[in-house]
Amino acid sequence: MVEDETGQSISAQPASGLASTHGESIIALSEWLETAPGRYVISWEQVQFDRLVADIFGFNAVQIGLLELPTLRSNRMPFIFAAGEPRVEAEGAARVIDESDSIASRARAHVHIRLEELPFASQSIDLLVLPHALEFADDPHRVLREVERVLMPEGQVVISGFNPVSLWGMRQLVGRSFDAPFLPSEGQFLALTRLKDWLKLLGFEVNRGNFGCYRPPFRAEAWQGRFGFMEGAGRRWWPFCGAVYMVHAIKRVQGMRLIGPAWKDRKRATAALQPSVNRSRENGVNPMALASTPAEVSENEHAEV
Repeated sequence: MVEDETGQSISAQPASGLASTHGESIIALSEWLETAPGRYVISWEQVQFDRLVADIFGFNAVQIGLLELPTLRSNRMPFIFAAGEPRVEAEGAARVIDESDSIASRARAHVHIRLEELPFASQSIDLLVLPHALEFADDPHRVLREVERVLMPEGQVVISGFNPVSLWGMRQLVGRSFDAPFLPSEGQFLALTRLKDWLKLLGFEVNRGNFGCYRPPFRAEAWQGRFGFMEGAGRRWWPFCGAVYMVHAIKRVQGMRLIGPAWKDRKRATAALQPSVNRSRENGVNPMALASTPAEVSENEHAEV
């Protein structure tokens, strides 16, 4: 469903079955982000997004997923779209939840989509931002293929996700064994190395990436504050073990070299293919003289003497 600036519906909603599955995941993540560790993650990611997208230029920028986080607020492109799957209640009712207090307030259009089938024309988007979108998709690799399709050559994508190789990832693994996960249980968290491999296979060049949120997985905000010193220590001693990572990649397309019309070099090519006899005649040299034997040359010399 697409809504204009007045909030009026333009198209129909997607299939209710798929929307229900993804909607429950979105609600679980949104509820988790309201907790103390969720606010901690949001504050770090907001700073990183503001820094990364501020100097990316073009015409069309799209944020896919997690519309509560205004990832494009520092970007200066003229057209900014907020795209995400419709959020529904746990019972499966197809009621779309309002996003008026988020990036939707600045977006020109609010698009309700399926992540695996982006409703954008091929090579039409300059910047795509996916905050935790791949982790809650049924087929994250297919989502990346759609991202590659809609991005223009030299288009850019920024992706954030939870790092399974971290203290938070270990806590999530142990918590799932006891049915007490620390992070939303619906998420399938991707390792950064795996994500980079997928991006390279699709022709992306990973430009930069960084990790953050090194504090232990405490639910209480007071305990998180006591371990604030681990931010600096983590960046120095175990930089790849942050709870959250962010990747910035550029879509590269093989270029081509333009050559001139063929008729410009036709004379040169014809001259190169001429026999040596013809070239000698053109230069004023008798080809028969070039074929004279040494005896004939000596006789000529004696005659001239």
